[in-house]
Amino acid sequence: MHSTPPDHRDAPTGAAEGAAARPTDQQLLTTLFDLGRQVTAVLDLDELLQRIPQLISRLIEFSSFAVYLIDARRHDVYIAYAVGYPEDRGRGTRLAVGQGLIGAAIAEELPVRAGDVHTDPRYVEFVPGTRSELVVPLRRKGKVIGALNLLSPCVDRFTELDEAILRQFAAAVAVGIENARLFEQERQYADMMETLAEVGREVSSILDLDALLTRLAQLTKRFIDYRTFGILLLNPATNELEMKLALKYDERTTVRSVKMGQGLVGYAAERKEIVLVPDVHADPRYVNAMDDVRSELVVPLLVQDRCIGVIDLESPELDAFTKSHVEAMTLLGSQAAVAIENARLYETIRANEERLEGEVRFAQRVQAALLPADLPKRMKGVDVAARFAPARELGGDLYDYLSPESNTLVVAVGDVSGKGVPAALYGAFAGELIRSRTFRRRFAPHSFGPAVVLSSTNTILNERQLEGYYCTLCYAVFDLKHRTVVLANSGLPYPIRCEGGACAPVEIGGVPLGAFAASSYDEVTFDLHRGDLFVFCTDGVFEAMNAAGEEFGNARLLEIVRGACELPARAIVDRIFAAVEAFRAGEPPNDDMTAVAVRISS
Repeated sequence: MHSTPPDHRDAPTGAAEGAAARPTDQQLLTTLFDLGRQVTAVLDLDELLQRIPQLISRLIEFSSFAVYLIDARRHDVYIAYAVGYPEDRGRGTRLAVGQGLIGAAIAEELPVRAGDVHTDPRYVEFVPGTRSELVVPLRRKGKVIGALNLLSPCVDRFTELDEAILRQFAAAVAVGIENARLFEQERQYADMMETLAEVGREVSSILDLDALLTRLAQLTKRFIDYRTFGILLLNPATNELEMKLALKYDERTTVRSVKMGQGLVGYAAERKEIVLVPDVHADPRYVNAMDDVRSELVVPLLVQDRCIGVIDLESPELDAFTKSHVEAMTLLGSQAAVAIENARLYETIRANEERLEGEVRFAQRVQAALLPADLPKRMKGVDVAARFAPARELGGDLYDYLSPESNTLVVAVGDVSGKGVPAALYGAFAGELIRSRTFRRRFAPHSFGPAVVLSSTNTILNERQLEGYYCTLCYAVFDLKHRTVVLANSGLPYPIRCEGGACAPVEIGGVPLGAFAASSYDEVTFDLHRGDLFVFCTDGVFEAMNAAGEEFGNARLLEIVRGACELPARAIVDRIFAAVEAFRAGEPPNDDMTAVAVRISS
């Protein structure tokens, strides 16, 4: 029987192993087949490396063992697993190709069998007391990927048969190592894809640009152990790549801007292609920006074939970035480019929104300033109140109290089609037209009655040809000296008149202002008595809707006014608004609302 190799802590330093009877050829073939099957069935590389010496010991006696593998990036050989080696010469120890018996076997791609290592000048001691050594290269698809190394404290321990056996076993080991590496690569690739999907979901939700760039640097660490990380974004105005985030060993640093086409960074951005340089000092495009950089990976950030910047990774090691790094960063770069573009657009939109909000707040103050706060001075014998609520930030309703002559009060209540800023602007213009024509009464009172004011205003609004916009407006002139009121209407809902305890709508209509040229309007005149009440409301009151789609309507308004006709004007408009809000029961307003109450108090 062949003994299992002792743990390296108990490895003998000079005593010979006990002799054992060699198996027959049939037994060798059966055992080699079984060992090869066991080796190729293990897909975990670490587990495979640990099992190799256990399996070899079934056929060959040895005191120490090691698996050497070639590091293609560093072009040297390292110990991947060892048994019986001193602690300081175990896993991770490296040799140059051609150095020692192991390096020679790999370089020459031939087995090396030394009966007495001390007589071979190529020998490099790793295990004290070693006298004989057997090295067999690991070959896969015509390429050497490493070597198996057996050591013994006995002279001439390893025979030609041992060499032949180890060569056969090494073929299975090479296949097993290749399979384990491929399996590990596939597993890492699957993990990378899963992680990238998580990263994509995370970065797409970050809309703060600085926070996004910082997070991208942190997430990249999950794929690549970089020394320096930078994100440069293109400034179209200067055609320069400006450094937005630069980290060196995870600490922020300062790096200057780069012109398009300059250095590896500028080249990648200009050509819109990935740049992978194993040794920057051998690349004429490299511009030295940081000390001790040896390899660099630059990934352009593309949005619809438009380069918006680059991700730049640097390392002090030669050939630090692999094809898998390139693949991972390509996917991450595409996700990052979209996320960065979204964050920039969000910043622009947010800045515009803040500007617009400021402008709207100012416009609200302007609109409020255009509405009258109180009755004209020295106006007696009348109680007037108004209330206005826009459906949006700005509204298209308007109202005004004017006194063009002594003891005369003009009340105008209007509603512009549409809502928001355009309606507010149109309403401001219509309101100024009404004011200017009202004050012409001072010079020709009988030539500027309600119907004339509406007609002239209509002509000007129609001439402006603002298609889709018009204004309904009720215009009333209260002559408090002669105790009369004259009304004209251009399509506003009928005003309500309460007199002697009876309340009814004043049924006078007309064509909206600005809708048609040469429109004419009718007038209606009433005598005024103490206690008379007139209520003017825009569509937003009548057409207010509840959750069931019902409108507030004329009947409900008339009932509210009838029940409050003895109250002051302010209480009346407040009751109207309260009734409408209760009717809507939380439903948003579908139009601007205005209510004006005029009570003849003496």
